[in-house]
Amino acid sequence: MLTQLSVQNFAIVRFLELDLHQGMTTITGETGAGKSIAIDALGVCLGNRAEASVVRQGADKAEISAQFDLSNNQGAQLWLQQNELLSDDECILRRVITKEGRSKAYINGTAVPAAQLKSLGQYLVSIHGQHAHQLLLKPSQQLSIVDQYAAHPQLIQDVKQAYQAWKSLCNEKELAEQQQNELAAQRQLLEYQVKELDEFALQPGEYQDIEQQHQCLSHSTELQQSSYQLTQLLGHDEQVNVLDMLGQACKTTSQLLELDPKLDAINNLLHEAQIQVEEATQQLSNYSEQLEYDPELFAELEARLSQALELARKHQTNPEQLPELHQQLQQQLEHLSQQTARFEHLTEDIGKAWQQYLAKANKLSKSRERAANNLSKQITKEIHKLSMAKAQCEFSLQSDEQFTNANGIDRVELLVRTNPGQPMQAIEKVASGGELSRIGLAIQVICSASILTPTLIFDEVDVGISGPTAAVVGGMLRQLGKQCQVLCVTHLPQVAGHGHQQMLVSKQQKKNETITNMQALDTEQRLGELARLLAGDEITASALANAQELLIKD
Repeated sequence: MLTQLSVQNFAIVRFLELDLHQGMTTITGETGAGKSIAIDALGVCLGNRAEASVVRQGADKAEISAQFDLSNNQGAQLWLQQNELLSDDECILRRVITKEGRSKAYINGTAVPAAQLKSLGQYLVSIHGQHAHQLLLKPSQQLSIVDQYAAHPQLIQDVKQAYQAWKSLCNEKELAEQQQNELAAQRQLLEYQVKELDEFALQPGEYQDIEQQHQCLSHSTELQQSSYQLTQLLGHDEQVNVLDMLGQACKTTSQLLELDPKLDAINNLLHEAQIQVEEATQQLSNYSEQLEYDPELFAELEARLSQALELARKHQTNPEQLPELHQQLQQQLEHLSQQTARFEHLTEDIGKAWQQYLAKANKLSKSRERAANNLSKQITKEIHKLSMAKAQCEFSLQSDEQFTNANGIDRVELLVRTNPGQPMQAIEKVASGGELSRIGLAIQVICSASILTPTLIFDEVDVGISGPTAAVVGGMLRQLGKQCQVLCVTHLPQVAGHGHQQMLVSKQQKKNETITNMQALDTEQRLGELARLLAGDEITASALANAQELLIKD
């Protein structure tokens, strides 16, 4: 619960420090005194938007801090633990706003984004504003009320996730459909290109081999003639050849070697040269004999070369790179085939995702239907206490796939009958302002009791209520205060008298500034304030007596 609230330089508040307790605390004061300022400041401390205009005129910054006791608040403790901000059973929130509009937020002394204040705040405080009943006219709010009462956040989350999964697949298919014509043309071109390269089937390194063979056949006559002449020169010419001369040289060096052993190395070199020339002559002779011009092979090679060059020009690459290009195009075609297969499977996947969504949405609908029935009965029972004895409220639930969205397949409409014999009609058509206010208050009290947020704040939610009905409202809030901490800003003495504690907001004029103060009242002061609310500034004995009757002390 909220144990302390400190406000500095916020709006017309220079300094305010409140110590708060369990039970129901009422806040009263003259019109315009600023009864809601402390609530507004707390809202800013809980992450509401903060603007430079909230800084008191003449001050450099506004600062609000709120201290909470978390000993019985497992939700807040778990949130703080998950965000590594837990500090025993206490939690201190702080917000600083400069006159330039800059803002800083802190949780237990650690600087955090303002969004984290808001995230944690949902486990700490629930604020019901004076215009909250107007939201009852919105269908989305009516559905939210049923969900709040049903307390099934996991079902809502499951439906949202299932819807997002289904919607994502639908979007993927829509995009794929838009791309199908383009992909089909691209695939057709790739299939043609791959088929053409498949039929040509050029292997890595093959082009270089073909080019070499083609060059040999192109110069076969020259090669044959030159190799024959070279063979003659080396060893086949009967008159002069290299082998005969090397033989004569070897014979001479062998003879000289007997006279001078130093010639041994030279003798060896010449004999080796003789052997090498003999081997070369033999191989050259074999080569020359094998050389033969093959016009059919030459034509085949020339045709393959021409086709390779033509494909290379078509694909703007070198002929040697055609095998690599062939592999790349095959991979691209395979990828497109996978995309096409994915598109064909999307319809099936969408169908499965839709069925999963419907199953979860129907489960949520059943939970909402149970909650709507119970809530309708409770609201009807409560408004009977609020001078609407013959009225009846009903949350009508319609489930239809045409309502499909992330919140499920349901539409909720709050129907009301204010007088017997009348048909149930939408609340905005039949409820007056006062009736709307009472129904809204009943809903807030019932839903707050079911959720039991540690601290509940009601900011003038009793507008449009008076007399005996106000006393009933006070009793409802006091009963709620036995379960959790309730803060209630009110102008009604019948409500204020039900508080376990009461605070008075007053406004003072000092020189050129207006300052708002808030103080806790003792029993005597409470009687005086209740009398003032009853009779105005002239407090009579009768007003004090009436105040005595209104002050609940159980």
